Amino acid sequence: MNFITFKEQFKNFSIFSVNDIRMIDPGFFNQRLVEWQKKGYIKKIIRKFYIFSDTEINEQLLFLIANKIYKPSYISFETALAYYGLIPESVYKISSASTNKTSVFNTSTGKFFYTTVHKKLFFGYKLIDYKKENFVIATAEKALLDFFYINSHIKTKNDILELRINEGVSKDVIKIPVLDEYLDRFQNKTLERKIKIFKEYIKNA
Repeated sequence: MNFITFKEQFKNFSIFSVNDIRMIDPGFFNQRLVEWQKKGYIKKIIRKFYIFSDTEINEQLLFLIANKIYKPSYISFETALAYYGLIPESVYKISSASTNKTSVFNTSTGKFFYTTVHKKLFFGYKLIDYKKENFVIATAEKALLDFFYINSHIKTKNDILELRINEGVSKDVIKIPVLDEYLDRFQNKTLERKIKIFKEYIKNA
């Protein structure tokens, strides 16, 4: 398969893997990928995952890449909170939750962090369309819970103030009944205390 044919076959793939290629062309010769990288046609993200060199890098694509290169995972923590406008945006890394071991991938397109969560806490996410694909991201409520859960240093109202949480957006985006339902599934008293402080914070803002 020459590159022109290859690009036509994969024009709807924002990111593609060796497995994706083999599904379409079982006899594909991997050396082609090395040649195309040298010619600047494609870029390697991590082992076995690639994008076309002319692909525009944006936030949604980074989320999709994060989902694809380490499964199962969903975007969460400060990355999801920034996506919903709850905290200022961070350009440093893409943070995800996964049932696999905690890992970091420093790639040509960005830095991807994965924090282990227990299987029983792997819930509260949704699919968002991106071009002809979709990425998986925590709901605003679950992202908040995930973030408070893994950050043991957040204990007081002052700690929450330092996060610069947008009170107005919080009132619009965070659905308290959903937050309470998800919180109950954690069965964690420390997290319950943090959420109580958070509720008081946005109520009095």
